[in-house]
Amino acid sequence: MRLEHSHRTERFGAVRIHELQRVIELDSGDATGARGSGIVSHDAIRAIEREMVIVIPCMNETRRVIEGVLSGIPHDCLIVLVSNSDRHPVDRFEIEAQTVEQFCQSAERPAITIHQRDPGLAAALKAAGMPELVGDDGMVRAGKGEAMLIGMAVAAMTGRAYIGYVDADNYVPGAVHEYVKVYAAGLHLAANPYAMVRISWHSKPKLRDGRLFFSRRGRSSEITNQFLNRLVAEYSGFGTEVIATGNAGEHALSLDLGLRMRLAGGFAVEPFEYVDLFEQFGGVLPASYPEVMTSSVPVLQIETRNPHFHDNKGEDHVQGMRMQALNVLYHSPVSLPAVREAILDFMVAQGALAPGEEPPRERIYPPVGSLDFDLFFDTLTAEANSFRQVGTGPAVERPSPRGRTPETASPA
Repeated sequence: MRLEHSHRTERFGAVRIHELQRVIELDSGDATGARGSGIVSHDAIRAIEREMVIVIPCMNETRRVIEGVLSGIPHDCLIVLVSNSDRHPVDRFEIEAQTVEQFCQSAERPAITIHQRDPGLAAALKAAGMPELVGDDGMVRAGKGEAMLIGMAVAAMTGRAYIGYVDADNYVPGAVHEYVKVYAAGLHLAANPYAMVRISWHSKPKLRDGRLFFSRRGRSSEITNQFLNRLVAEYSGFGTEVIATGNAGEHALSLDLGLRMRLAGGFAVEPFEYVDLFEQFGGVLPASYPEVMTSSVPVLQIETRNPHFHDNKGEDHVQGMRMQALNVLYHSPVSLPAVREAILDFMVAQGALAPGEEPPRERIYPPVGSLDFDLFFDTLTAEANSFRQVGTGPAVERPSPRGRTPETASPA
């Protein structure tokens, strides 16, 4: 794979945000280049993929769409499907789990499936030290951020080094395949134990007047990016448009970084990743992880070639994503008064707030690295009936050293 060279970065303390890079060649052939040249060999990509877990948050997607997503994930990656699909009157999770099992039998590869609302999963998270994730009904709270956190907790027990996320509603297997290849190429080029790669879609096609229109940016992303860039600019004193991936559902990171990060609930999860990086490693607030501050945190943003086809979930869905992103930014202790005032003005203009009201707070969860993985594993395997390891051999047997490393735990 050949990526456009990144010529410019914005610094926010130890966080290095690279400007948007394009995929130049999906396959660069036998071309070789020094690290940082933008050329990543097949062998280098495969080496990252063998260490990568791909988490698929899923909610009531059709069997054929899920099959397509699975088929696009490179063979050496471990698949973890975290479902919040209906179980009554039709058990859609059971259909999903059977789909994954049949795929793994045909492809001769392992995978893990689990249902987000499994009482045994809730018991495991409570026992392991994260009761915040469990609601009043005794189940894990519904939400995309919660699904991603579950996926990271499972990934931490596999002994692999990287985690990537792919949404389950992608209609194009080739796009899924490209995303994961880009994750591997970006993580290789970053050459840093605390790296993140975020995808910017080449286009998001929509049908207009009987023809396809290839929109460049999503309606929610434009607003999220605008205010995140405003935050960076208020600190630097210079306007910027460097952040292009505020709502990137498709992204990957090293588990050494992920286990130190807090995650937000619901659709606030992706923009809050930027906010949490700024809070923890931006140099504005006291640093909890000096080893990360010394190493720095590169954030690579890469524009892919494949268009992104998925369901249109309606204006209410877009508005909800947009407001949750602004909620976490507004309440962040690194958000300066000018940014907060601009967010309030925007929300009032959109009719999301009445004059004088404050945005609601989103749920923010402790780092996954703070879990007691021995207790989590024991309770999960004993009580969570939906936790299934399928395909060729168990992906998780006992918590790996990565999951138990004391330095990944949240500081007291």
